Amino acid sequence: MSIDWKKDSEKYRDDLIKDLTDLVNIESVRDVEHKTDDYPLGPGVSKALKQVLGYGERDGFVTKNVENVAGHIEYGQGDDILGVLGHVDVVPAGDGWVTDPFTATIKDGKIYGRGTSDDKGPSLAAYYGLKLIKDLGLPVSKKVRFIFGTDEESEWYGITRYMQVEKKPEYGFSPDAEFPLINGEKGIVSFKITFDQANDDQAIVKSFTSGVRVNMVPQTATVVLNADKIDVEAVRSSFTDFVADDKLSGDIVEGNGELTLTLTGKGSHAMDPKEGVNSATYLATYLTSLNLNDKEKNYFSFISNTLHLDFDGKNLNIAYSDATMGPLTASPDIYEYNEKQDSANILVNVRYPKGKTDEELVNNISEVLPEHASAIVDGHAQPPHFVSADDELVANLLAAYRDHYDDNSEPMSIGGGTYGRMLDRGVAFGGLLPGRENVMHQANEYMIIDDLVLLIEIYADAIYRLIK
Repeated sequence: MSIDWKKDSEKYRDDLIKDLTDLVNIESVRDVEHKTDDYPLGPGVSKALKQVLGYGERDGFVTKNVENVAGHIEYGQGDDILGVLGHVDVVPAGDGWVTDPFTATIKDGKIYGRGTSDDKGPSLAAYYGLKLIKDLGLPVSKKVRFIFGTDEESEWYGITRYMQVEKKPEYGFSPDAEFPLINGEKGIVSFKITFDQANDDQAIVKSFTSGVRVNMVPQTATVVLNADKIDVEAVRSSFTDFVADDKLSGDIVEGNGELTLTLTGKGSHAMDPKEGVNSATYLATYLTSLNLNDKEKNYFSFISNTLHLDFDGKNLNIAYSDATMGPLTASPDIYEYNEKQDSANILVNVRYPKGKTDEELVNNISEVLPEHASAIVDGHAQPPHFVSADDELVANLLAAYRDHYDDNSEPMSIGGGTYGRMLDRGVAFGGLLPGRENVMHQANEYMIIDDLVLLIEIYADAIYRLIK
């Protein structure tokens, strides 16, 4: 049977954009503060899960919702299961948007909105690839389960729970990264560095906050200063000069005995911190020019001297590289400092290649911490994951990609973590094409609509090669 994947994919353009618009318009940020028994990860992510499972029901697939934290759309028969793993949750919008991040907006051939590229757009393109196979009635000999999680951007509870109660696919891919193919994913761990500090009436800094999520380079940072402890006009002048010298932007507000400074950098994904401008480390560097007391110096000098621009973790004593997976990266992304609290925190997100463990890394960090500071592994940690480039899964996916896109580059390793690592033979496959701007986790996230249609073409062919 001759299949014109390109022609058949084009038929789904309008339907895909409509479904993606409806899905983007759901603010599906994990929100356990508003969890209920029915919505253990918050109402937004559960609504998005039901929305996408509803697409499957509408189109005649078998669907299953697992406790409103994950679910699947199923097609085909057989004992072997191909897993396609996407996620409907998104990171918080953050600042700097030109359009409403949760109202999909089409402009200049692009669709803008949080999740358009990570991961609602590519996931729906892969879903439509599966739908194309079903609509054409192509013969298949294996079962496909398109599995959707609801907190990929944080704890991975949803996908973990799914794998506990459902049969785990033998192999598969996640449409949640880049082409041509990701067969290596670095380990992901966050370290919480805590500074013990006693209250001090002579404090200049009342509070210092920055960061939205630990996997996002913070775009804005804010410090509140005690106005009666500083020369306000001198600080205004020096802060303005500092911001201008580093080609940043800043804001100064005075009132109620306080001087509030806000510095704006550039957000980016924590897997590639060089792509962002970390507002917090820049602002902390500025603060070290003030007449800080001992506890303030301990905290802010550490940020400035150890964390600022330390993308490879050299100053943290954890730098190393692997020939296959590349170098470790470090991204300090969450900051909590208040003069009235007995401790202050920093969360550093680290992506590390094979060859080390998170326990070894935290021990190395502890060796270079200042007095009254300690470090622990914080939250959900994932070891490195690697699938050989010789694996049949990799060969089939690459062949499908190369038949539809002129690119003969080889599989690669990344610092990002995808659901592909949930499977022993799992990889990440698209959906960002080479040369495209990577706007995942950034303001004004978008996908090129023509690219989404091309993704249907690639994913349909790839899935069919694996299940026919």
